[in-house]
Amino acid sequence: MREVTVAATQMACGWDLAANIARAEGLVREAADKGAQIILIQELFETPYFCQDQIHDFFSLAKPFDDHPLIAHFAALAAELGVVLPISYFERAGQVHFNSIAIADADGSILGNYRKSHIPDGPGYTEKFYFSPGDTGFRVWDTRFARIGVGICWDQWFPECARSMALMGAEILFYPTAIGSEPHDPTLDSAAHWQRVMQGHAGANLVPLVASNRVGTEAGRHGTSITFYGSSFIADPTGAKVAEADRATEGVLTATFDLNATAHQRRSWGIFRDRRPELYDPVLSLDGANPHAAAGY
Repeated sequence: MREVTVAATQMACGWDLAANIARAEGLVREAADKGAQIILIQELFETPYFCQDQIHDFFSLAKPFDDHPLIAHFAALAAELGVVLPISYFERAGQVHFNSIAIADADGSILGNYRKSHIPDGPGYTEKFYFSPGDTGFRVWDTRFARIGVGICWDQWFPECARSMALMGAEILFYPTAIGSEPHDPTLDSAAHWQRVMQGHAGANLVPLVASNRVGTEAGRHGTSITFYGSSFIADPTGAKVAEADRATEGVLTATFDLNATAHQRRSWGIFRDRRPELYDPVLSLDGANPHAAAGY
């Protein structure tokens, strides 16, 4: 057996950034006390979800990957507790900005950086104003406890992201996110849809999956607001939810998986044996018809 215990956390965020950091640290410590070895904090947890509005002043929240104080703080915490922490942050790189995540191993070393590949743009979620499309490609990391893949929020809606990380050997998938109500349509509730899509990633790739979302209502600067619906969860390799948070309560979820058993299950099922990459050209195009145009689009 090669058991690993993972945790999802969820919390509310306000404009007291030090309080957000302290709250996230408290949840990490709680998860570690419960035996968690890889602990997921939600997307952009240092601040409220500032992408509701297009406000130039918010670019000042971004800092470079090198010597980033948030990364340094949680890397030190990872070393203290002996846990792995994906650390979501707002990255400034030269003249552009990315929605990024740094991976702190259990000794506090930073294994690398991933920049969010898929950038949404809709009412209340105007991320294209702030973030350039990620240029790192999908990545996986060999941590002390498992080989992990991490996507960020909108990435979670794309099966290509999950499949790519699984093909690169990810044993567990992690998705930090910020999703809730839709300012343009208060009747729309995507919580169940959101969960089912990621449950499908777990089941289709036969890997456990951990998703962390935020809770609470955050007001925008121009009359909008978003109520984040929590519902963080952990799915097993068949896609079944084995732990789930409610829509409003801050807290920690944990689950334990035997990675040797899940690897055996993955091999036995034949999903990767029976792939036909030579038939997948339509996925390389935007319109499903012209894969050779994709690189020059």
